[in-house]
Amino acid sequence: MNKRLTLLSTALIAGSLAGCGINSVPTAEEEVNAAWGNVEAEYQRRNDLIGNLVESVKGAANSEEEILTQITEARASATSANLSPDQLDDPEAVRAYAQAQGQLSNARSLLGTVIMERYPELQSQQRFADLMVQLEGTENSILVARRDYNDAVRNYNTTIRTFPDAIGAKVIHGAEPKVPFEAAAGADEAVEVDFGA
Repeated sequence: MNKRLTLLSTALIAGSLAGCGINSVPTAEEEVNAAWGNVEAEYQRRNDLIGNLVESVKGAANSEEEILTQITEARASATSANLSPDQLDDPEAVRAYAQAQGQLSNARSLLGTVIMERYPELQSQQRFADLMVQLEGTENSILVARRDYNDAVRNYNTTIRTFPDAIGAKVIHGAEPKVPFEAAAGADEAVEVDFGA
C-alpha cells in the first residue's frame, strides 16, 4: 500500500511539474531563436544579392558612384548590425537592428528609382533584371521570416504569461518577454517616385 502511495504521489508531482512550463517555456524560446535565425538568414541573403547587384550596376553606370557608395555604406551598416538571441528582450537593440536594415531597404529603393529615371537602358540587361527579381523575392522572404518570428515571439510571450506555464517561466527559467520585430520609422509612408527629373 505504501509503495502505491509513493508511486501515485510521484506521478502527481511529475504531472504537476510538467504543466508548469518546465518543457514548454524552453521549447517556445527555441522557436523564437530559430525564427530569429531565419530572419538573419534572409537578411544575409539580401546583403549578398545587393553586393552582386552593386557590382552589376557599377559596370553599367560608373557615373552614379555617389548612389552606389550610399548603398555600399548602407549594406556595411546592415551587415555590421548584430542582434543575438540574448538581446531579443531589449527593445533598443531590436530597434537599432531594424533601423540598420531599414537604411539598406531605403538605399535599395533609391537605387531602383534612379536607375529607372536616368538609365532605362539598364532595364534591358537580363542579368540586372534577374537580380532585381531575386531581390524582390528576398524582400518577400524577409517579410515572411519577420512574420514567423513575431508569431514565435507572441507564442513565447503568451506561454510565459499564462497559467500554469508562468510558474515555471518565472521560478525555474527566469523568463523575460521577447521583443517583436517592428516596422522601421517611415515604413508606413509610400516611396515617392518622380519620373520628371
